[in-house]
Amino acid sequence: MRQLIIRWHQSITEISEPQWRILTENKVNPFYQWQWLKNLEKSGSICANKGWQPLHLGIWRGSRPIAVAPLYLKGHSYGEFVFDQVFADLARQLELNYYPKLIGMSPLSPIEGYRFFYAPGENKEDLTTLIMNTIDEFSLRNGILSCNFLYVDSEWKTIAQKTNSAAWVNQKSLWIRDGSSTFSDYLNKFNSNQRRNIKRERKAVEKAGIKIAAITGAEIDIQIMQIMHDLYEKHCSRWGLWGSKYLSEEFFHGLASPIQRDNVVLFSAHRTDPKDPIAMSICIKNKNMLWGRYWGSKEEIDCLHFEVCYYSPITWALDQGITRFDPGAGGIHKRRRGFLAKSTTSLHRWYDKRMEVLIRNWLEKVNKITEQEIEASNQELPFKGEAPKLTIPR
Repeated sequence: MRQLIIRWHQSITEISEPQWRILTENKVNPFYQWQWLKNLEKSGSICANKGWQPLHLGIWRGSRPIAVAPLYLKGHSYGEFVFDQVFADLARQLELNYYPKLIGMSPLSPIEGYRFFYAPGENKEDLTTLIMNTIDEFSLRNGILSCNFLYVDSEWKTIAQKTNSAAWVNQKSLWIRDGSSTFSDYLNKFNSNQRRNIKRERKAVEKAGIKIAAITGAEIDIQIMQIMHDLYEKHCSRWGLWGSKYLSEEFFHGLASPIQRDNVVLFSAHRTDPKDPIAMSICIKNKNMLWGRYWGSKEEIDCLHFEVCYYSPITWALDQGITRFDPGAGGIHKRRRGFLAKSTTSLHRWYDKRMEVLIRNWLEKVNKITEQEIEASNQELPFKGEAPKLTIPR
């Protein structure tokens, strides 16, 4: 570990794309690709003025990075989807400043896969210890109360927990391909009552004269992404102050670039032309997985949300050989449509002993309750017979 240089990077561009690709071994999910993170910064969706200051920690050997921890200095808790109000309230009671805090995640995306990235052949455990110690020293020196790694990669979690990070279990939704080849096969797994409900919901969209088309590849241009942005903005505005409009117009334009559009799928609900949608959802994909992100609609049409955000993406995933579909945050109404509950873990480090002891004691109890809730939720899925097992293909 000698002759290493520790650097804090206030922009992803301080590490070149080829260097980042070597660290991630080009296997990272789209939300941790260099171009995605750069697009967030360049578009102004992520910046210090919006409470997301990039602060990536790099470990360098000479002129090349051998490890990096993607991190952000946060001045609020928006856009994380791990709701830590209970921690913030405890800090207030202890007369501690909860913000700023360090966050490790892909900004604005509750996507499992956070980890430190290492160059091939390096000792991951030694580098993890060095990074954690550096984060601890930085936080104590600068009066930062906590460092939080959200939606961590399940394999990396084993390494990270050896450094005494505390685990907090939450839950998310996940569709898993379970032997189905078509949507009819998938539908046949439901009990008769819910099978009838789903058919009714899809029929309501059809009766409204709406067709659905997937837009991919070279069909994705700035014009269609401008429409997606406008629908996203319109949807957010419906919720007023709670609308959570995070992404800029320029970010959506960036997704139309040849280097990023291969990871994008748009589901267009239209009457005549897919490029003139009534509603549209945007998903992100790689070879094996689909992630649902945002949607918007010009008209209020019964069950259109379920069709554009769930049923059509599942149909497309089945056609494309996709094995998993993460539909996004929230869960209760997704259960009735066949999405399993799945545990997801965040790891936390606190720099006040009183707070650490209190939260660790709380986590020991609440994690057991959450796991029980997940098990109970999956037992109530509306499938015929026993609910499918949560075995995730790799």
